[in-house]
Amino acid sequence: MSGRTFVDTNVLIYAHDVDAKSKHATAKNILRELWSERTGVLSMQVLQEFYVNVTRKIRSTLPKDSARLVVSSYSIWCTETTPAELSVAFRIEDESGMGFPLRRFEPRAEDCWPSR
Repeated sequence: MSGRTFVDTNVLIYAHDVDAKSKHATAKNILRELWSERTGVLSMQVLQEFYVNVTRKIRSTLPKDSARLVVSSYSIWCTETTPAELSVAFRIEDESGMGFPLRRFEPRAEDCWPSR
């Protein structure tokens, strides 16, 4: 295992939702650590869901320009997972009793977006 961590939409939203209180602080710390270690991974779907939620659904919405900057920043973490990788993640969740929002897995190098 490479120690990569898949970031769920909610973690990304909480990190940018100032009204999320303790979840805001926790999510910011998680993301700060993942940036520092260069181990964060997410999907295009996560970025799409993040953008819709922070620009339309949270109490203190972000301006579109700010949300787009966040999406652009995190796009270098983007990877598309295979059904087999998702099956492994679901199995790990079932066996460990841990939740699904953050999952460690080894993405295929060819699926990761190059740094911009």
